[in-house]
Amino acid sequence: MKRIGKLYFRYGTMGSAKTAMLLTTAYNFEERGMAYRCFKPVVDTRESSNVIRSRIGIERECSWIYPETNLYEEISGISYPDGSHPDWILVDEAQFLSTEQVDQLAKVVDDFGINVVCYGLRTDFRTHLFEGSKRLLEVADSIDEVKSTCSCGRKTIVNARVNSSGEIITEGEVVEIGGNERYIAVCRNCWRNKRIEQSRKGQLPI
Repeated sequence: MKRIGKLYFRYGTMGSAKTAMLLTTAYNFEERGMAYRCFKPVVDTRESSNVIRSRIGIERECSWIYPETNLYEEISGISYPDGSHPDWILVDEAQFLSTEQVDQLAKVVDDFGINVVCYGLRTDFRTHLFEGSKRLLEVADSIDEVKSTCSCGRKTIVNARVNSSGEIITEGEVVEIGGNERYIAVCRNCWRNKRIEQSRKGQLPI
């Protein structure tokens, strides 16, 4: 009987423990003897080696995803002595996938019954959808938000980019890798109010 898999998209703002969830899931799979593989776009250059690392310090080896990587070919080529494929594929930083790569993952799910779980951001620092996230929102079987809380108590929505003075930046390249020193997760209301405050000081147009 053919396995039935699903394509999952679990998104949240920076600091919402998405990567920690992925790594915990991987650990649970190992404990149960379930076959899985981890992947991550190579655009995230914070790591010199091919690992997925959480802010809380845990990590797992992964396979790099390059812009030219065909994920259907890559995953369909993974097999075990008995001819089986992994039960699960875990993808970190899925917002950096291309539309074609998301479609390739969907094809893996449909053709092989492999479950694919993608973790990533929904929007960039300008509040626009990333290419990979947009496609996942369009075709994923299951979509879940990993929620976190702004300092004001509201739910975080915006991955705000900031400069060394803590001022919000609204222009620049979409992809700029950084951690707490470059980004803060805030609610829409705080993001708007901060921009208004900066505008009044002549620091930023609304």
